[in-house]
Amino acid sequence: MPHLHVLLVEDDMTYRNALEKHLRHRFTVGSVSTIRQAMQCLQSQRFDLALIDLSLPDGHGFDLMKMIRKHQPHLMIIVITGQGTVETAVKAIQRGAFHYLMKPFSMDRLDQLVHEALKHVHTTEVHEDYQLKSKLSFDGIVGNSPAMMSIFKLVEKVSNSDSNILIRGESGTGKELIARAIHLNSDRHQKAFIAVNSGALPEGLLESELFGHVRGAFTGAIHARKGRFELAHEGTIFLDEVGDMSPRLQVKLLRVLQERKFEPVGMSQPVSVDARIIAATHQNLERAVRERRFREDLYYRLNVIPIVIPPLRERVEDIPLLIERFLEKFNLEKKKSVTGFSKEAMNALCQYSWPGNVRELENLVERLIILKGEGEITAQALADK
Repeated sequence: MPHLHVLLVEDDMTYRNALEKHLRHRFTVGSVSTIRQAMQCLQSQRFDLALIDLSLPDGHGFDLMKMIRKHQPHLMIIVITGQGTVETAVKAIQRGAFHYLMKPFSMDRLDQLVHEALKHVHTTEVHEDYQLKSKLSFDGIVGNSPAMMSIFKLVEKVSNSDSNILIRGESGTGKELIARAIHLNSDRHQKAFIAVNSGALPEGLLESELFGHVRGAFTGAIHARKGRFELAHEGTIFLDEVGDMSPRLQVKLLRVLQERKFEPVGMSQPVSVDARIIAATHQNLERAVRERRFREDLYYRLNVIPIVIPPLRERVEDIPLLIERFLEKFNLEKKKSVTGFSKEAMNALCQYSWPGNVRELENLVERLIILKGEGEITAQALADK
């Protein structure tokens, strides 16, 4: 089950401290004592489960439940009461609580109800994720975290616009996958998706790759060649690591953005192009603009619709889902039969900072599957990697 967040609303300090200490072994816990504090938490963070005492200093727990339904309608609620009656329990269920606990209660009973409630949360989220993805093409992208769900919804909104998009994120977060998803869900999906890594080629070669060249344009140009922009006509061109582009090529790119025209190397006659432009970078372009390494006018032309992909360390709840996908992929590709990761190994993977993001995780899972071959991967296998 993905990493989950629990909101604890309890004014009795003894109970609150005991419950918080118990829950923190498995969940991220927000612990407060009033309705006002609870609402502040709900407005700034997404939770999966709320444990709510009915008797609070600034109101009744039922009042808080009503507010929750407006802000986070899918939040599971377990009511805690020190004056429990059958009537109170019935009211709690009728008003949307998953279940109730009457003080005093055992931690075993708490664990049982929390497990049942969060199992329902996970089932619901997977269903909602499936409903969204069934309408869209997100091949290769995995995520149920709030951050990724927001990105999926944004992709749905912007795919059919022809506005320029700038995707930001650290290396290995999957920027090209998001760009492909935008293309696949657009009206241009039957045309070409052309990807160019602007940071992988020297300036002269990159210019020829982007804009093409005529025969004899330079030494070795024995044939005319179409550039990536021309190949992407009526489709999408993805300019990866656009922040590494030289100042001279930035000027040529700006002209394409402004006029939808370019000149192949060695040609004075402009060529018109109709291509959706999606750019990506791991760099801080605002800083690059201030340092005059990147044109300010080009930055604003590209950054019409910004999409920021969070690093893997900020969406830990997606790690088990990604591992499951990679297990399936590499077991099939490598003809192996690894069954999964032990609980200790999974915990270790979820606690690691992943500087290489999803790409690093994928490479690790591939390596471990090859070395293990079959059975379960343990924490010791991670230590030996």
